Parts: sequence; C-alpha cells; structure tokens
Amino acid sequence: MSGINDSSVEQRFSTRIGLILSALGIAVGTGNIWRFPRIAAQNTGDTGAGAFLIAWVIFLFLWSIPLIIAEYASGRKHRSGVIGVFVKGMGERFAWVGSFVAFVPLAITFYYSVVVGWCAYYFIYTASHSLPNNLETAMAIWNRYQTGYWPLATHLLAVVFGVLAIWKGIRSIERVNKILIPSLLVIVIICVIRALTLPEAGKGLSYLFTPDLKKLGNFKTWIDALTQNAWDTGAGWGLFMTYAAYMKQEHGVVRNAFFTGIGNNTVSILAGIMVFGTVFSILRHEMGIADNQILEIMRESGPASTGLTFIWMPQLFNRMFGGNVLAIFFFLGLTFAGFSSLIAMLELPSRVLVDAGIKRNMAIAIIGILVFIFGIPSARSLNFLSNQDFVWGVALMISGALIALMISKQGVKDVLKDINSEKNDARLGGWWAYNIRWFVPVAATVLLIWWLAQTFVPGEWYNPFRQFSFMSCIFQWSIVLIIMIIFNKRIAKFFN
Repeated sequence: MSGINDSSVEQRFSTRIGLILSALGIAVGTGNIWRFPRIAAQNTGDTGAGAFLIAWVIFLFLWSIPLIIAEYASGRKHRSGVIGVFVKGMGERFAWVGSFVAFVPLAITFYYSVVVGWCAYYFIYTASHSLPNNLETAMAIWNRYQTGYWPLATHLLAVVFGVLAIWKGIRSIERVNKILIPSLLVIVIICVIRALTLPEAGKGLSYLFTPDLKKLGNFKTWIDALTQNAWDTGAGWGLFMTYAAYMKQEHGVVRNAFFTGIGNNTVSILAGIMVFGTVFSILRHEMGIADNQILEIMRESGPASTGLTFIWMPQLFNRMFGGNVLAIFFFLGLTFAGFSSLIAMLELPSRVLVDAGIKRNMAIAIIGILVFIFGIPSARSLNFLSNQDFVWGVALMISGALIALMISKQGVKDVLKDINSEKNDARLGGWWAYNIRWFVPVAATVLLIWWLAQTFVPGEWYNPFRQFSFMSCIFQWSIVLIIMIIFNKRIAKFFN
C-alpha cells in the first residue's frame, strides 16, 4: 500500500505565517543561542569579531539561502519526504543518495533530543532553585545532573513531547510553532533589552561588531562562518524539503527562503548581543577580569559546548538585578528553540516512513522509539555525544552538496524556470543557478577536506574509535552508505 493514500499527505499549511513560523522553528535552535556566541568569540581578532560576522553574512547569501530555495522548490514540486524527492528528482538508481541525506538529520536527532532535555532540566532547575554564585557550585549542579539518570529522563521527555507535537500532522506542527516561535522571540528580546542596560555591556557589543579585517585573510574564519551559517539556518538538512511538501502552491519559495534565512540570522545576532553584553558586563565590571580572559572563558565550552550556556550563564544571571527571573526566561527560550527544531527533525523521518506506506501514527511511534533508544548512549556519555556531533555535523556539508547535485541532475535552469513561474513570488535571478551548480559543491568539498585535515593525527588517524579522528567519520559514514547502496533497489521500490 502506498503512503500517498495517508490522509496526512493531503494536509497543507493553512496560512503563510504558519509556514514561515514553522520554517523559523527549523532554523532557530540551540545553535543560535549557545553556539553562535561561542564561535564568534573564537574568531575574535585584536579589535573584535566583526570580520567573522562579515564572512558569516556572505555565506548566508551564498550557501544557506540558495540551499533553502532548493529544498523548498523540490519539496513543493514532488510532494514527498526526502527519499521520495531524490527518487523522483534523480531516478531510482539514486535512492541511496536520498537515504543518506535523510539519515544524517536522523542521526543528529538521536543526540539533539538529549540536548533539548538539558535545556528543559535547567529551565525546571532555575525555576525551582537559587542560582549558583560560583564556578564550583555551577559545576556541581552540572556534574550531579550528568552522572545521574536525569539525562535519560529529560531525553525521554523531549522525545515524548516532540512526538505529541507532530502526531496530528502538519496542522498540529503549525499550531505548536505559532505558540513557540513568537514566545521565543519575545523572550530573546526581553533578555537583549536587559543585557543592554547592564554596566559596560557596550564593551561586549564593541567586541562583537568591530571588525579586525586581517582576520578575513585567515582561512579558518571563512570555514567557521560557513559551518555556523549552515548550523544556524538548517540549510542542507532536508528539513525545509520535508515541510515544503505541505506548502500551498501560492506560498512563494523565494520570499519564504529569504525571510527564513534573514530572520534566523537576526535571532543569532540578538543572541550574540545578549551573551556578549551580559558576559562582559559581569566579568569585566563586577569581577574585574581582563578582556582577553573574558574571551577565553567564552571560547572554553567544555564537553559538547556546554560551558557557556549551562555553567556560566546561571552564574552571570545570579549577579544581576532580576537575574533569577531572567534565567528562567533564558532557559525557557532555549528549550523552545531546541524543541521547535526537534519537531522538524522528528517529522522528516516520519514522513519518509509514511511515503513508504506506513500509517502515520505507526511511523511516528517507530521514529520516537528509535530516537529514544539510539539517544541513550549520548544521554549516558558526553564523549559519545561529542563524537556524534562531530561525525554527523560534518556530514551536513555532504548533505548540502548532494541536494545541489540533485538540482543539477534535474537541470538547474529548468528548476529556476519552475520557481519563477509563480507570479505571486519574487523573481529569482540567474545567480542562484551558478551558486547551486558550482559554489555549493566546491565549498562543501573544500570544507570537508579542511575539516578532516584538522583531525589528522599521525599514528591515530586510522583509529575509528578515537573521539575526533579522521577515521571515525569515514568509518561511520561508510557503514551507512554501504547499507544504503546494498538496499538501493529495495528502498527505491517503496518510493517510485
């Protein structure tokens, strides 16, 4: 029985604002609030992080928005999940390509739900306990949580609520995001306003926005900018492709893609203002710590990028007027951000199973169980979580290149013509075709080679069980790819 008979396939986003908010739910996640400020701090030159921001904005228009347009156009045209889109767009021989693209965000979901659980725990904790006033207390709270069974419990909680959010199809996803995203934006704005009123917060903003132009000559600045923008926007994950299957024809591809990308980066900038302003005010004004030491604190993230958010931010809030209330808002916003992305990650594989002929409720239940079971190792070990974040985070670059390859296989000019046939949308120029055909594949290849080169350690690179080794990526990607290729014909049969 074909999944096309499932009633959920007939659903559409009821309004354009519902689609935009749901798309922002994909893009706006924990990467905006805890990852962006840390990466910006790591790329601060003598005068500031402004050079990184320049490169980051450039990649918004060269990488992220073109890929979001490609995902929207493909999903809306073929009305299928990720594998179905690749089979229809490239042919049955390439079902393994779509399968790999679909698997990458699923692998990320296994540990991302654990991180969302962390956010929920800290929201509950800050709402019911006093904030830590020193590093030892903050570390004790974190270690107590990580060494117990709480990470498993909060991981399960995140998965259960995610499953419930998508249970009724795109209409329930739309309703949830209409609550989550406006609430998140309000919380972020409140935190930003409070941060801007702190003594010497302006020093933090100066470091965030002042460019040290010689940093633009550093290859790492450009690589970090591209990587962060891909994480920021969710471009190349296949998530927009999944939601696009539920777009109405009149919901324009181009305007929605630009609004999604620019709106997402705006949230990242606001998060940067909030964190840089708060950290510099408290550490510089109240604790007398030098600027270079403050930046070092921001760069040191601890396992799985936990430090700045889960260890330092509660201490910082404890040192400001109204900090207890603001901490509750902060972690509530962080939970909302993570959850809005999580439900898109759960919808992607669920839709794939629906396309394969499985009833929607059964498909969602299967994915929920799989995510919980395969997330257990990450909930129990930060080292395992860090390895999975490394391996499948890098694989996102491959996914972006494969989506560009699919568009090229269909004929970039034909896809562009189809996009521009919608009269109610903005017209897309020929620059997009060149970006998809040339820039995205080349950038992904260069990024991948550079990234893997950084992990090349003589005498260790061949060890697939080393946490951040070259072979750890190759080993895990190869297992998945070999399985997908072996079962290519069987997979294609379900999606033709």
